[in-house]
Amino acid sequence: MLSEVLLVSAPGKVILHGEHAVVHGKVALAVALNLRTFLRLEPHSNGKVDLSLPNIGIKRAWDVAGLQSLDTSFLEQGDVTTPTPEQVEKLKDVAGLPDDCAVTERLAVLAFLYLYLSICRKQRWTREDLELINKWAFQGERVIHGNPSGVDNAVSTWGGALRYHQGKISSLKRSPALQILLTNTKVPRNTRALVAGVRNRLLKFPEIVAPLLTSIDAISLECERVLGEMGEAPAPEQYLVLEELIDMNQHHLNALGVGHASLDQLCQVTRARGLHSKLTGAGGGGCGITLLKPGIPGGWSSQKWRPRSRP
Repeated sequence: MLSEVLLVSAPGKVILHGEHAVVHGKVALAVALNLRTFLRLEPHSNGKVDLSLPNIGIKRAWDVAGLQSLDTSFLEQGDVTTPTPEQVEKLKDVAGLPDDCAVTERLAVLAFLYLYLSICRKQRWTREDLELINKWAFQGERVIHGNPSGVDNAVSTWGGALRYHQGKISSLKRSPALQILLTNTKVPRNTRALVAGVRNRLLKFPEIVAPLLTSIDAISLECERVLGEMGEAPAPEQYLVLEELIDMNQHHLNALGVGHASLDQLCQVTRARGLHSKLTGAGGGGCGITLLKPGIPGGWSSQKWRPRSRP
């Protein structure tokens, strides 16, 4: 039992190339940011489990005795298990959320309860290693997004710059330090719906969409090659190649139907300053990334990343 306050954190991430295509077996390149999510665990004697997610306005509490008395047989025994639609529906009863609860709040609470009940019901729990954390984080992603690629949980678990392909993770060992401008467009998007939309478009126009996904895969591979050549002494012409790849990737994502007007405006504004932007992540709406070349004048807030071991 936890006897003192425990504070842990994990880095956020951006996808350089390969969003959406990675769901269909293509390569994605993603990097961790020095923007972190923090989790504070604190023991209480009030007999309750309290959940507070202030960034999205969630504050919920459940009686421990009530949770322990629940019939949780619908949560399978054994190793890390994939949540089924039936399990998620039963969790809604456990959550006790009102009918008018926002989608973001509902999914966050359901993901928490699934992980809490699945992990805490084990009679024995050994020291969690990174692989196990990564597996459980992926199941939380499944609750929220339905059919995630696994990139988000992998980057937040392992940190640094990663290559992700069909569930296999490898580190980009010789990648240079880059500066990335992360812009919140404040346009909410539904990742589950957008991923499903790309899949439907692929089924409807296979001879058009399949080559797009293959081309995005080629962009990821070319970016990986260039980053490996840049190492610790990148040349100006290599930044130009990275910028071209960002432009091409953004046009491909627009062709897949996942772009939107605010991102187009971001691309126009940054292009006027000689910079290049694209969306990041399968959600396609929350954030855009802009590659900052060395010597960019002040006034641009950026997040710097370089491959590193997990803090």
